[in-house]
Amino acid sequence: MYKPLKWLMGLSLVMLMVIVPICQAYGQTASVGKKPLIVYFSRVGSSKSFQGVDAVSSASLPKGNTIVVANMVHYAVGGDLFQVVTVDPYPSSYDATTAQALKEQDANARPKLATHVPNMADYDTIYLGYPDWWGTLPMAMFTFLEEYDFSGKTIIPFCTHEGSGLGRSERDIAALCPKAKLLKGLAIRGSSVDRARGEVEAWLESLGEMPKR
Repeated sequence: MYKPLKWLMGLSLVMLMVIVPICQAYGQTASVGKKPLIVYFSRVGSSKSFQGVDAVSSASLPKGNTIVVANMVHYAVGGDLFQVVTVDPYPSSYDATTAQALKEQDANARPKLATHVPNMADYDTIYLGYPDWWGTLPMAMFTFLEEYDFSGKTIIPFCTHEGSGLGRSERDIAALCPKAKLLKGLAIRGSSVDRARGEVEAWLESLGEMPKR
């Protein structure tokens, strides 16, 4: 009467031995973990020229540099994408936008946000993407980082720039989220984002964040 039970136990063991290697081959594990969240801010999607348009899904919309890198990160690690959008849009002109960004920085402003993450507790790893504006994050990202409790979470920053690199943004993130674990960020020059996939993947690999495939 015990033979069927032994047979079922043996079959279960064989299935487990098959399933685990398959999961490992695709960079997965037998247990379900939390997905990463790729958060990004871009002038595209936050300015008057692009207000109300999905900056990721619209085929006709010119992609902002930070959006391009955010999509590369998303392709590499999976998870969810989230765009930080302000209530009040930025000017259509790039020069006018950077002038407004400087005024916001000088005033230590906190622009109100139109988008919010309803389930931040579901994520342990947050990739944080932004353009370098005047040596640090856009002030909208200050608003975002102050809106949630990042205690115990891992924050991985990446930025696009035209010569200033990450600036002081990593120090500002550490000050805003003192109880989070901050990993080394990546800075990519805006003019080279279309050719940056290899650089993005090498950076993720160096952090141990690149899933095995």
